[in-house]
Amino acid sequence: MSKTSVLIVEDEPLIADDIALIIEKAGYDIFSIVDNADDAILSLSGDKPDIALLDINIEGEKDGIHLAHLINQKHHIPFVFLTSYYDKNTLARAKATNPGGYVVKPFDEGDLIANIELALSKKHANIEVSTDKFFVRNQGQLQAIDPSEILYAESEDNYANIYIEGKKLVVSHTLKSVEEQLTPFGFIRIHKSFLVNFQKITSIHEGYTFIGEIKIPVGRAYKEDFLKRLAIL
Repeated sequence: MSKTSVLIVEDEPLIADDIALIIEKAGYDIFSIVDNADDAILSLSGDKPDIALLDINIEGEKDGIHLAHLINQKHHIPFVFLTSYYDKNTLARAKATNPGGYVVKPFDEGDLIANIELALSKKHANIEVSTDKFFVRNQGQLQAIDPSEILYAESEDNYANIYIEGKKLVVSHTLKSVEEQLTPFGFIRIHKSFLVNFQKITSIHEGYTFIGEIKIPVGRAYKEDFLKRLAIL
């Protein structure tokens, strides 16, 4: 049976070496050690590790939280954050990526390994569940929905409206609950009342996101994180 492989994203060489020693001592393999998001994504273009350890404050324009969003969108592997930051804003941004763990530096060996094991156990617990669709209660039946067909979701009190091309489904869940289900499929919260399918966005202009002719506001509290997600030339 092959060993669990771990990608380490850490821009301080001494800390990266310490992490690698702990990882190998615990019986894991080192998949790769990189110091920035671009190199991390490049290393994921072929074979993939079983788990990634992501420092939040890393070299380059993309921080570890931005990298986590990219991993959720394209690679679907569990990850654990390693960071010296635990302020309210950083924690809120990190929580939105649904990490497998959050380890604050300086950390001890047992804490790091425990978080890795917890993240891996979450992955294995969900491995038999199909992630290409989910089900919505609609007029007494469970209707299968392909997440890629959803344009956006809108909050309405304790309910949420899910919009598909030419159709609206009303679900008896809060937008936060819907967000937790859809974040792994590349959805992003851009307003307290709106969650959008990132792949469906056609343009952004003067504080609004457009999906075709549909105009959705970008909330001030969500603007910074949203803009960090964009690859702008």
